[in-house]
Amino acid sequence: MTGTIPLAIMHAAREFGDAEAVADPHTGVRLTYGRLLDRVRAVAGMLITEGVRAGDRVAICAPNTHHWIEAALGALYAGATLVPINTRFTGPEMLDVIERSAARALFVAGPFLGVDRLERLKAAGLGAALPIIRIPVDGDWVLPEASAAADARAEAVAPGDVSDILFTSGTTGRSKGAMSAHRQSLGVARAWVECARLGGADRYLVINPFFHNFGYKAGILACLLSGATLVPQLTFDVGRAMRLVERERITVLPGPPTIYQTMLDSPDRTDLSSLRLAVTGAATVPVALVERMQAELSFDTVLTAYGLTEAVVATMCRPDDDPRTVASTSGRAVDGMEVRIAEGNGEILLRGPNVMLGYLDDPEATAEAIDADGWLHTGDVGRLDERGYLTITDRLKDMYICGGFNVYPAEVEQVLARLDGLAESAVVGVPDERLGEVGKAFIIPSPGSRLSTEDVLAHCRERLANYKVPRLVEFRAELPRNASGKILKRLLRSAP
Repeated sequence: MTGTIPLAIMHAAREFGDAEAVADPHTGVRLTYGRLLDRVRAVAGMLITEGVRAGDRVAICAPNTHHWIEAALGALYAGATLVPINTRFTGPEMLDVIERSAARALFVAGPFLGVDRLERLKAAGLGAALPIIRIPVDGDWVLPEASAAADARAEAVAPGDVSDILFTSGTTGRSKGAMSAHRQSLGVARAWVECARLGGADRYLVINPFFHNFGYKAGILACLLSGATLVPQLTFDVGRAMRLVERERITVLPGPPTIYQTMLDSPDRTDLSSLRLAVTGAATVPVALVERMQAELSFDTVLTAYGLTEAVVATMCRPDDDPRTVASTSGRAVDGMEVRIAEGNGEILLRGPNVMLGYLDDPEATAEAIDADGWLHTGDVGRLDERGYLTITDRLKDMYICGGFNVYPAEVEQVLARLDGLAESAVVGVPDERLGEVGKAFIIPSPGSRLSTEDVLAHCRERLANYKVPRLVEFRAELPRNASGKILKRLLRSAP
């Protein structure tokens, strides 16, 4: 049993050797597991040459290509801690992650989707103190020869060392870095592999971004453990995804429910007969959708799951669960995890090996999230049935999920507070057919202000990732409040 990610990379090269590890449709690069190890060792050696030491943090901001896989695994092989950065972040948001993680090196993509992220970082104030390695999104990159120093670093990594820090916004509006150890990251991947029955014959289309826990741990690391072939998709496009399923004979395709609904509604459906497994969640899944996915999209198995950045995969359905169980629950606890419902408020509590080590440099927030008995307080409300299957019913916190990404209203409200002509704001998540939920901002303008909807949206677009920008704006003279003056957001959510 491999206890570190570097050992898992070595084991995959020995066990799966000539099997295809990565098939990158964007660049045309295809790698066997043996060749992947060579390139990972080369990246590790390059970082060591740049002065990265064991335990240093290495940040990466790039889209889903083979480069991200090699860079991330290379950093881990060199004994560093990986810090993925959301490619949708603005310059100030990216810089905040780099500075607070004290990153000692940065992998950043060249221009893609019309944006040069390095230029945005420099405009936000990025200095020249750390090595910057550019990733050529539209081609391969030249890597040095692998070095023995890299192997020595890899072998020195311990299961309890911090493997990664994934930043997630907090309810206070300040992002928090959730830290995981190597044994935990691998444990998450192993649990997913076992529930999904992922194996060497599978070809796995990863649409979820690698900077997200799911794309990284249930994607890259899951393939390392199982020998499956990973096919990364640069950006989500339904037509391209379906063509990739046909061309690459994809068998595994996880994603939010909207992806499958869009595929079902597409007039240009291709040959999808190779598909066997879908894994979804993050929103209500209609029973009819599960049945249609099996009947019309060729999926033998459709599973739902529940997790969060602080625990990644907590519960998951199993392949023999019926469509109603899949649609109405998020499955039962994965191996080693415990799920409990708190008395009184019904909050979902989690305990087990997948729960994060804590938040980076924030013992107070860590103590609030994980109690003295080791239970992670998720902020979600739910219930367990007699079989131990979990159903999510509500949230204690105001967080909502837009297109699969968590959005915390407090962060948006802090940005809005800097807008001239605005007296007060309240942001809530409201239902959206395509994205699950979108933000709606209720605005109280300052006396005499001529603030417009476009003023509000333009202000947010300049300072927030696009999924955090509210889609709806409503101006009001006052907001509903309780006796102590707190805004009653439940009334705003139900407002017509």
